[in-house]
Amino acid sequence: MIFARPLILVLLVALPLWWWRRRRRPSPAARYSDAQQFRTAPQGRRWLAGAPAALRTLTLAAWIIAAAGPEYGISSEDTTSKGIAIVLAVDVSSSMLAEDFAPSNRLDVAKEQSVAFIAAREFDRIGLVAFAGEALTRVPITVDYHVLEQAVRALRVGELEDGTAIGTAIGTAANRLQRAPGESKVIVLLTDGENTRGMLDPRTAAEAAAEFGIRVYTIGVGTEGEAPMPIGRGTQGQLRYQTLPVRIDEVLLQDVANLTGGRYFRATDPEALNRIFQQIDRLEKTPVVVTRYTQYNEAYQLPLLVGLAALALELLIATTVVIRVP
Repeated sequence: MIFARPLILVLLVALPLWWWRRRRRPSPAARYSDAQQFRTAPQGRRWLAGAPAALRTLTLAAWIIAAAGPEYGISSEDTTSKGIAIVLAVDVSSSMLAEDFAPSNRLDVAKEQSVAFIAAREFDRIGLVAFAGEALTRVPITVDYHVLEQAVRALRVGELEDGTAIGTAIGTAANRLQRAPGESKVIVLLTDGENTRGMLDPRTAAEAAAEFGIRVYTIGVGTEGEAPMPIGRGTQGQLRYQTLPVRIDEVLLQDVANLTGGRYFRATDPEALNRIFQQIDRLEKTPVVVTRYTQYNEAYQLPLLVGLAALALELLIATTVVIRVP
């Protein structure tokens, strides 16, 4: 508990002084020819005579505390930890629906492992880029991991023009990272195919990223050999699959990684993709200063209500039970 205006609490010191002055003041009295009737007054109700003054003191004390602006919460603090700026670039082309990670397709596995990777972060700043024949930033670099996880789960095939524009994806992700704070900046690019679309050559994009100190880690998603691949839709809109050779341009992905000081990985099953994310986590770390903020909540309502209740009770007693005689 803290106070927004703590100096107002000094007024509480005046309350004991008021009581001390009140006790030193002579009590009001009236002359009666016979005081016998007062000696028979009930002893148990004499304390009510001082109740209005006590309630008034409680009212003033509560309102002084309310005016001081009580707040509860945890203060902000600066901590030095290790974190990096990351952009996940995820391929959402139609070939990502290939079912060689049975019972899931490539995109579902990539999404599942990406969410697990995000959930394990603490200080890293992460963004999300989806790409197919074009690239689009889904989430700018942020530490709001809940929003990131929702965005990853919402990735769908067909939301972008089909194709695989690897160079455009690298350029879009690098553009997000070049102004990010910190020294360690990483693009994690997941794709299952060859560069077939886009005006930007992947190797040229990688060289440009390297100029900004950005490392690109490329992941080829797909089994070796053949896999059930989507080749179109049936009359009722269902996907039609055909077993076709798996084509991943590993030479290109290796060149992109090497040009930026990153690494290329091949994920042939869900567990392999999980191990790749763990390895990337170990490779990239740099000290960063993280400031944690906590929003304080005002708590003046309770003392304000206590003061109002005490004042109402004082007025009730003073007009019904304890009546002051002039």
